[in-house]
Amino acid sequence: MGIFDFIKSAGKSIGIGSRDEAPSADALKKELDSHSLGTEKVVVEVKGDKAIIRGDVSSQEVLEKAIVAIGNTQGISKVEAEVTVPDAREPVFYTVKKGDNLWKISEHFYKTGTKHQVIFEANKPMLSHPDKIYPGQVLRIPDLG
Repeated sequence: MGIFDFIKSAGKSIGIGSRDEAPSADALKKELDSHSLGTEKVVVEVKGDKAIIRGDVSSQEVLEKAIVAIGNTQGISKVEAEVTVPDAREPVFYTVKKGDNLWKISEHFYKTGTKHQVIFEANKPMLSHPDKIYPGQVLRIPDLG
């Protein structure tokens, strides 16, 4: 599927150690499973600051959420996805910049801010509130088609 870039020092801290130290594969898998996305058949491996996910998922949405959940973890700068998914297509992700909000991001991708709720829903359960985004966080941008 591909390799996706993230900001190593941004995101949720789930490991022991410095912000630049990658969490263990077990810690990442536990974090991934905590979201109940349907990633039971996904295996996580860590090589340096790169996480590799392998296995099968039921949909493009599950794949994209798994990539975002793993990548938005402190110590991870890349996620390599070797995952089988029906009707796979290239995901669209956006890295939040200072001053961004979901309305502005929606305007950028959909030419209207009124679709901001679509982006929020697409990033649940990793996002708990539409106002709780931070610079460096990567969000999935769903296709409205």
